[in-house]
Amino acid sequence: MSNRLFQGIIHQMRDSVDRVIGVIDDNGVIIACSELVKIGEMRQGVREELAYTSDAVTSGGYTYRPIGTGSKWEYIVFVEGEDKLSEKMTTVLSVTLSSIKNLYDEKYDKSSFIKNIILDNILPSDIYIKSKELHFNSEEARVVILMRFLTKSDILPFDMVQNLFPDKSKEYVISVSEQDIVLVKEVKGGAEIKEIEKIAKNLADTLNSEFFAKVAIGIGTTVDNIKDLARSYKEAQVALEVGKVFDTEKNIISYENLGIGRLIYQLPTTLCEMFLQEVFKNGSLDSLDRETLMTIQCFFENNLNVSETSRKLFVHRNTLVYRLEKIRKLTGLDLREFDHAITFKVALMVKKYLTAKPVKF
Repeated sequence: MSNRLFQGIIHQMRDSVDRVIGVIDDNGVIIACSELVKIGEMRQGVREELAYTSDAVTSGGYTYRPIGTGSKWEYIVFVEGEDKLSEKMTTVLSVTLSSIKNLYDEKYDKSSFIKNIILDNILPSDIYIKSKELHFNSEEARVVILMRFLTKSDILPFDMVQNLFPDKSKEYVISVSEQDIVLVKEVKGGAEIKEIEKIAKNLADTLNSEFFAKVAIGIGTTVDNIKDLARSYKEAQVALEVGKVFDTEKNIISYENLGIGRLIYQLPTTLCEMFLQEVFKNGSLDSLDRETLMTIQCFFENNLNVSETSRKLFVHRNTLVYRLEKIRKLTGLDLREFDHAITFKVALMVKKYLTAKPVKF
């Protein structure tokens, strides 16, 4: 496609330039030229000479300059002549073709297409048109995995993840910010969340072991249509934010497993404050010391089982009963009763949410 793109531009320039101009690919073959008969000719040794300099070089009556900057250029422009004018013309030609190629690649690149979808930068009606242009399968099962890098490194987060997923036909790595990297991955239809969480865990472990990078990962729901990737991305964002509030010990959070935390996260803070005032009158929640709160947490973790909780806390059963009775007198809620326990559990989560005050999307 670049051959046709370059030839089209050079053909338009032909009448304005009184010298032969053209483009050479990485094999040393002329792929575009103002003199069509030269297309297909070999220019041996030019690439080797340019490998040692970023400036123009002259050889055999022509001036050559790479397209783009840095060591990863793929193409070389050439202009007939070895004078100063030829050198200036190669500069103009290189900058022009490099800019046009970048715009072209961005327009037709699948990763850019995916990025525009998840960031809602493309109209739904245009998604299907663009997917056909790119020969993109729009009805494949995919999931969005959002990685937030928590540590700084000399290696860019995007480069770390891109190195792990070189196959751009099934996985798309997208940078949405300096520390947030998105992986859009194809999955088998009907794939369970446990399988996707396993992929995320392996990814986090690899980043930690190979690059010493610590990440938090949010997982959206699997979608069957490309237009729904924006929803999956927003779900992955919510998973990270809600997990930061309610599951601080976890570094992998899936939207499907957020449970009641997702509901609380969507409530207005004023409503949450009213709920706490109704459940805990006279500031009774703040009167509970750390030991009491740890006892409550352990009691919940052991499914309101008094015997199991006392064993885990290394206290006598009667000691635990005494503590639960003390909580009942302070709060009016008996945690041994299921309804009271549910109310208390939700209230603790609401209190945690108000303390954290997460940013909503």
